[in-house]
Amino acid sequence: MPVNPMNRREFVQKSAVTGAAVAVAGAVGSGTAEAATGHAGHAPEKTPRTWSFSILGTTDLHSHVFDWDYYTDAAYTDGKGNSVGVARIATLVEQQRAAKGEGRVLLVDAGDIIQGTSLAYYFARVDPITGTDGRQGPKHPMAVAMNHMRYDAAALGNHEFNYGIEVLRKFEQQCRFPLLGANALDARTLRPAFAPYTVKKIRVPGAPDIKVGILGLTNPGIALWDKDNVGGRMVFPGLVEQAKKYVPRLRALGCDVVFLTDHSGLDGSTSYGDALPYVENASNLVAEQVPGIDAILVGHTHVEVSSYTVENAETGEEVLLSEPYCWGYRLTVFDFELELHHGRWKVTGKKAQTLDPRTVDEDPEITRLLKADHDLVVKYVNTAVGTCTQDLSAAESCWKDVPIMDFIHEVQLKAVAAGLSAADAALPLISVAAPFSRTADIPAGDVTIRDIAGLYIYDNTLYGKKLTGAQLKDYLEFAAKYYHQVPAGTAVDTATLTNANSFWDYMYDTAAGVSYDIDIAQAEGARIRNLTYDGAAVADDQVFVVAVNNYRANGGSGYPHMAAADIAYSSTDEIRQLMIDYVTTEGSLDPAAFAAANWKLTQAGTAVF
Repeated sequence: MPVNPMNRREFVQKSAVTGAAVAVAGAVGSGTAEAATGHAGHAPEKTPRTWSFSILGTTDLHSHVFDWDYYTDAAYTDGKGNSVGVARIATLVEQQRAAKGEGRVLLVDAGDIIQGTSLAYYFARVDPITGTDGRQGPKHPMAVAMNHMRYDAAALGNHEFNYGIEVLRKFEQQCRFPLLGANALDARTLRPAFAPYTVKKIRVPGAPDIKVGILGLTNPGIALWDKDNVGGRMVFPGLVEQAKKYVPRLRALGCDVVFLTDHSGLDGSTSYGDALPYVENASNLVAEQVPGIDAILVGHTHVEVSSYTVENAETGEEVLLSEPYCWGYRLTVFDFELELHHGRWKVTGKKAQTLDPRTVDEDPEITRLLKADHDLVVKYVNTAVGTCTQDLSAAESCWKDVPIMDFIHEVQLKAVAAGLSAADAALPLISVAAPFSRTADIPAGDVTIRDIAGLYIYDNTLYGKKLTGAQLKDYLEFAAKYYHQVPAGTAVDTATLTNANSFWDYMYDTAAGVSYDIDIAQAEGARIRNLTYDGAAVADDQVFVVAVNNYRANGGSGYPHMAAADIAYSSTDEIRQLMIDYVTTEGSLDPAAFAAANWKLTQAGTAVF
């Protein structure tokens, strides 16, 4: 999931890079780039004293291949006119290579590749790349696309682990470029579980090669968010700690340029509080605290930061950082200028900018390679699984208790109730869930897989965890900081009401099974009023089983108590699939069977809506 976007006013936008000469095409793995020729196709007459090359960067592609929205079954559209997908990015990459020279462009990604769309889900779960019943699985569409684009390296993102290590390893095998993770370690040996870095060589006719070390770092939060998949198998120390180990190693290997690709934002924030000793969004800290880094491709936070510099505290050198948004919205271009001094190349200049692919066509070769896969997934998501008695919209789900959210709660409650021990089944059972998408809508009439996937967009699994009444109240108070304080007598504007404290929609849990008010006129920490269960006030020592997704159960978004709570139930079934199964079994989705308005916003006790 994306986390805490940074305050964009902090960032100084740098001047756009001129179209002058250069770009670098990397060889696969740690090989050598093709030799670059002079402007007329002839070798230079004498040893060049200066050279330039580029590193192109993407991040958080989340299996967006084409400019398509599987949840709406239409071309992607948003209010800003963005396009999505690597098919358009591929066209920009080829333009850069054509303008600058094949031997002068490297292509790198900062992670979160194989999760995020129905396309990703299909090739992880429906027709998995790992194969089924002894049959070899298909190629992952992102491996096909990125191999065609000739990526040189990619960092591991946290979402790479969502489908388990077996799926990730199969994806790794299908890629003709390394997946880098210097801080993804084998839990037993504490040795790297993936390649920490790769070294690329830029050929300079008549002069020494330029050696570019590319170090990959992933997010420590994986240890929490995907505990079920990585627990006991991998550990994830901090980015600063591992960069301090490997950047000197790259310099010792003779690297003229050290480039990092970090699946970690650059504002120093952490969504999981003190649940881990390592910072979640640490790229700025890496730049500041680890000498010897020239530039960092940043990912994870789903924002656009075209160009940003951090001064290294030890050397005073500026480190250049850039984050190209997500989903293929943008392509970062890092341009480096170097001079030859005593047989070694020194960086004398560097710039970064982001390019917008919306004005270019999709790469026809990616279309040829992957349209059949795309069409297969479109057919799958448009499969009807039942009907709905009325239109269910999530448009007001962030400030009202609406039936579409009660659908999620109902499914979670039924699944956990069916799996509890006899002792735990005697405890009161409630559910918590977040409004992931305000645009989600389940129409009256036929209900398709894409309708449900558009409501529950993540591949979360389900837990039942035990909280006391006092802990539950703390949990709901934490959720209530999502709202800005609006004093009594002041009009409430839903356009400005939510997302206080950089608390994003996917982080905001509502509860079902208990009744409560959220008094937005009050200060944070004193907003939950009239918390009752079955008509009686919730006692501090009363024990509840709480149905909750694995992301939150393992500490996601920093909620109190939940990560350490006792487990009453756990399942490897995705909540989305449980929702699909519910509609399939019932035949009809009827809110009369589950909708209940059990929470509301108030101002000094007066209902807001």
